[in-house]
Amino acid sequence: MRRSKASVSGPISPLDGRYQSQVGVLPEIFSEQALMRRRCEVELRWLLALDELGVLPRLSGGEWEAVRRGLQSFGPRDFLGIKAHEARVRHDVKACELYLEGKLGLGKGGRVHFGLTSEDVNNLAYSLCLEEHRQRALLPKLSELCRALCERVRRWRDLPFPASTHGQPASPTTAGKELAVFVARLLRQYRQAVSHRFLGKLNGATGNWSALHAAFPEVDWIGVSRRFVESMGFVHNVATTQVEPHDSWGEYFDLCRRVNLIVLDLDVDVWLYVSREWLRQAAAAGEVGSSTMPHKVNPIRFENSEGNLSVANALLVMLSERLSRSRMQRDLSDSTVERNIGVALGHSWLGWSEAVAGLSGVELDPERCVEEISSHPELVAEPVQTLLRAHGVGEGYEKLRELTRGKRVTRRQMEVFLEGLEVPKELAARLRGVDVVRYVGLAPVVCDAVLAEAEEVLGR
Repeated sequence: MRRSKASVSGPISPLDGRYQSQVGVLPEIFSEQALMRRRCEVELRWLLALDELGVLPRLSGGEWEAVRRGLQSFGPRDFLGIKAHEARVRHDVKACELYLEGKLGLGKGGRVHFGLTSEDVNNLAYSLCLEEHRQRALLPKLSELCRALCERVRRWRDLPFPASTHGQPASPTTAGKELAVFVARLLRQYRQAVSHRFLGKLNGATGNWSALHAAFPEVDWIGVSRRFVESMGFVHNVATTQVEPHDSWGEYFDLCRRVNLIVLDLDVDVWLYVSREWLRQAAAAGEVGSSTMPHKVNPIRFENSEGNLSVANALLVMLSERLSRSRMQRDLSDSTVERNIGVALGHSWLGWSEAVAGLSGVELDPERCVEEISSHPELVAEPVQTLLRAHGVGEGYEKLRELTRGKRVTRRQMEVFLEGLEVPKELAARLRGVDVVRYVGLAPVVCDAVLAEAEEVLGR
């Protein structure tokens, strides 16, 4: 059947389609309109910096007020005005310059974009977008995820939980401690995100302030640029080509990628815990888990998180590697790549959000966990052989290996083994007192330490 063009039109990206309602503040930060707003902000702030410097004829009161209004408001009408210029000149930054010249109605032309190259504007505009992402997206969402985990660490601090190393039953732990591991990992990334600073440059076509120096050689343009870049909250990069090397962007992308890897690890572990019924999912009213199997309650939140974070990390690796390179003084291959920054961080946002939502729908099954641990009495082999060693009883490890390795051992077999040991009465009593379910070591103490760190980093 033939379809009309109208019947198949719509967004290509799921971020603008299926997930449009779930991407939070990201469109306000990374849409093309948001980028244009940031470009205009850089242009207008530079115009005011030049006016303060006094190298050009000073702005009149009305002109200064027009610039101030331009900084305070930027809407769809401004965006469409810029796009109309871009359709004609085929250059986005030049379109911003032409639009602002017309909008501001300055008495003399040539003040907007004075002494700049497009990359002076773009590197600062994109960094403004990334800094907004750091403040409004990364840090709040990391805090939300850590707090969601901490709430369960606190409740599950002492509750025994099965452990598995190499896919085999291992010494038990507590459910709280296993989630505390993820909190500790995320807190380290949170600290780095708090301290991260982007670099910025404003130095012309090949990084030498040549045009500005030619126009006004008496001005300390390096100092002027440093103060301007720092006024935006960035670290001034004095030595660049036309392109700011974007190493600080790459560091930020790598930081986000590490966060994603930690959340991916969480997604997979929780998925496995659900599959073994150590964690159980609440069935939401009205939802279905399968088109044919009515009983299903799928861990779809964690699966969605895993999928989105995988997409995000593929893009973040590419962005980090590609944007740190430019042929000689400049090539334009980075321009189209930069437009995908919001895509990578959008999928990251979805992954983080889905993990938070998934955690809200799982609950520990303490009875099932104790049942699982109790079904493996051979797990006391570790504390038993360690106690034997501590009291100078030789060959304890070897005897227990012979009894337990690769075998399902019953509780009675372990009791018979312990009864047959020729050890002092006090040690024999300690050995008989080893309870596999309570063999969780200092797991609750680890929980307390991580919760204290979280409170220090995130506040109450």
